[in-house]
Amino acid sequence: MQNANTQDTLVGLFVAAGIAGLFFLALQVSNLSSFTEHESYTVTARFQNSGGLKVKSPVSAAGVKIGQVSAISFDAKTFESVVQLSIDAQYNTLPEDTTASIFTAGLLGEQYVSLEPGGSDDYLKHEGKIEITQPAIILEKAIGQFLFKSAADKK
Repeated sequence: MQNANTQDTLVGLFVAAGIAGLFFLALQVSNLSSFTEHESYTVTARFQNSGGLKVKSPVSAAGVKIGQVSAISFDAKTFESVVQLSIDAQYNTLPEDTTASIFTAGLLGEQYVSLEPGGSDDYLKHEGKIEITQPAIILEKAIGQFLFKSAADKK
């Protein structure tokens, strides 16, 4: 009888560890793994098309995550997507002429903002603006252009 209780306890612990592992994996995949607010500053970038970019999408420079997207809105006057980026305070030496591009990462197609530092001696400050941006590449649009080009070449 004692052996059955020990075995039941071990199976229960194994199942609990499995559930905890799945929970941790789900947090990592959904970018919710950070529950704490880091000290940060906000900059704004305007894109012609923000594609599938979402709030909490990563912001990276040189392949290192330095922040996240904090808000996305539509400017009805300029017809642009206005993206607010929350950059960790420790990365406060980004040049003023930094460029922002939207790229796709991985097989699942998660989009992120990549920052490419410029050469200015002045730095981006809180509520600063990134003037030079490159919009997201829409896969359907690129495939359509390729198909139309190949059809035109055949004629």
